Amino acid sequence: MPDKFESTMQFSSEELQEEKVKEVIKKVFEALEEKGYSPVNQLVGYLLSGDPAYITSHNNARTIISTLERDEIVKVLLNSYLRKKTASE
Repeated sequence: MPDKFESTMQFSSEELQEEKVKEVIKKVFEALEEKGYSPVNQLVGYLLSGDPAYITSHNNARTIISTLERDEIVKVLLNSYLRKKTASE
């Protein structure tokens, strides 16, 4: 059996972007929780309105989320949901 570290692995830019979005959402979610906010409600408000005031500045969450386009976040979240939904059927 070949060692998995012997071959070069390549990731598409889409896969890298998806990982970046997931990491940003995780950090922002944690910062919102730490401040006592409802992360889901705050993220939905931000994604629908674009108003950064929905995201706390705690742990630089507002700055971190602003590195992403809102449509890219929605795309990753929807793709993730649909993959899980179709896998469970």
